[in-house]
Amino acid sequence: MDLYLQLGWGMMSHCEDLLARWGGGTVILSPRDLEPKQLPTFARRVQRLNGQVLLDPQVYLPHANHSRLQSHVYWDKEYNTLAFWLGQGIKQQLTKLLALNRQLSCSSFILPGLYASAIDDDWLEYQSATIASAQALENNPFELVATVVLSADVIRHPDQIHDLLESAKNWDINTIYLICEPPNGQYLVDNSAWLANVVDLIAGLRLGGKKVFIGYCSHQMLLAGCTSANAIASGTWLNVRSFTTGKFDEQESEESRRTTWYYCPQALSEFKISTLDLAAMRGMLTQVQPLPDLENQEARILFSGSQPTSTGFRERESFRHYLQALRTQVLAARQGSFDDSVQFHRDLLDSAEQLLTTLHAAGIRDKGRDFEQVIDTNRAALSYLEDYRGAILRRQWNKLG
Repeated sequence: MDLYLQLGWGMMSHCEDLLARWGGGTVILSPRDLEPKQLPTFARRVQRLNGQVLLDPQVYLPHANHSRLQSHVYWDKEYNTLAFWLGQGIKQQLTKLLALNRQLSCSSFILPGLYASAIDDDWLEYQSATIASAQALENNPFELVATVVLSADVIRHPDQIHDLLESAKNWDINTIYLICEPPNGQYLVDNSAWLANVVDLIAGLRLGGKKVFIGYCSHQMLLAGCTSANAIASGTWLNVRSFTTGKFDEQESEESRRTTWYYCPQALSEFKISTLDLAAMRGMLTQVQPLPDLENQEARILFSGSQPTSTGFRERESFRHYLQALRTQVLAARQGSFDDSVQFHRDLLDSAEQLLTTLHAAGIRDKGRDFEQVIDTNRAALSYLEDYRGAILRRQWNKLG
């Protein structure tokens, strides 16, 4: 499993730095966060670093009013449902997107996909119409990627997941860009049924012969390694680690969220830097230091012997450390067999729980991003996957690589 970079506001320099370290990678471009003139310029910069770009058109909500999103040439500001789908609307939009994908030299063509509040006949017809219209485009050199954006309500209902899987079998397309809205805007999701249905959906798509990469993910979705997902995508701010429709309807201010967090990969938890001061006072700072294979230059400064809040660990270091550590974990999340993958994740959860128990006993915790609240959620989803998909995943594992 790979980690893609989900571009968000102010992420360009972070992407360039990380791609240079990694020797390449994939960036999902965000029209919501880039001006039209910035798209080709940044795409070229990514490609000079041996990276690949994908363009997410972000047409989840055709009536979205975000000014940057509306500034792009393919966006239909006069969108009317009947006229768009029964007339030339979808063909014109896809033609403009094809030209833009060519200009950006994208590695694949991500098709627009509507936000699904329900898997019903209308939504399924829109998906089929989009795929059929894209396949009818002339001189298209790209592999097509279907966008599937699901509301939290859809994901909570196994019957709708089943309907989606049955319909996707008939889509003449090989790759799915899956986006799952969390319930109640949660960053770390504590709803076991929601997470179990997400991993079941990914596994069902993979077993059905589709490649799948999942957008807007946090480290909680490391679990996708047990489904043999091809990639997860993540970024800096929470709105590129957790999907929210509000991001596309209003100007969000990232300036209002300036708390600096440190991601402790072995605890699967994030801590405010002031909390690390307490850990230092309690003689426990080394316990939250990254293990050697997860260490990087950004985090190293926190454990140099100075008081953490007096070091140079700021927002830039926080974001880059998170994505660097997450990538290392993502690359290990899919093991050589299904059973080895399940055991890897069980061990990861067990060791995180043991460390968090020790830290909590000393008062070292930041509840908002403490993984303790979802450890049992992930365990439940893992058990569900093993019970309902395990037998076939074991047999097909090598073919899904």
